[in-house]
Amino acid sequence: MKTGTETREPTVVDLHVGGRVRVRRKMLSLSQGDLAAALGLTFQQVQKYERGANRISASKLYRIAQTLQVPMAFFFEGLPDPTGETANDVADLKAAQLQTFLMTSDGLALAEAFPRIAPGHVRRQVLDLVRTIAEDPSSRAV
Repeated sequence: MKTGTETREPTVVDLHVGGRVRVRRKMLSLSQGDLAAALGLTFQQVQKYERGANRISASKLYRIAQTLQVPMAFFFEGLPDPTGETANDVADLKAAQLQTFLMTSDGLALAEAFPRIAPGHVRRQVLDLVRTIAEDPSSRAV
């Protein structure tokens, strides 16, 4: 039996939903304080939601969706179907990879900056550079 002093580990869903809140907030150039003020919370509470440390209630998630101007489904995109049905495993894997990338601050910054590069030669060079670095075994994280 759990006692009041035990800590709860965030679930995959808590982490995913919190990450989606963070991604959308950053897409709108809102600070944690801005979102907190709109929801009547402290910025620390928003931090906990985004880290998955605190679960977001259904009513609070609904208010977050309103504030961030997205449908509720936005927060669950990329999670496996809870019924176990899979429409396309490859698409699900790609969506999960994209979600993982966008949940990092570097990934989000790169995703925001890349579209500002004019289509053409320079954009292709940036992509080639990233691909070359990614394929270099010495550039891999340990």
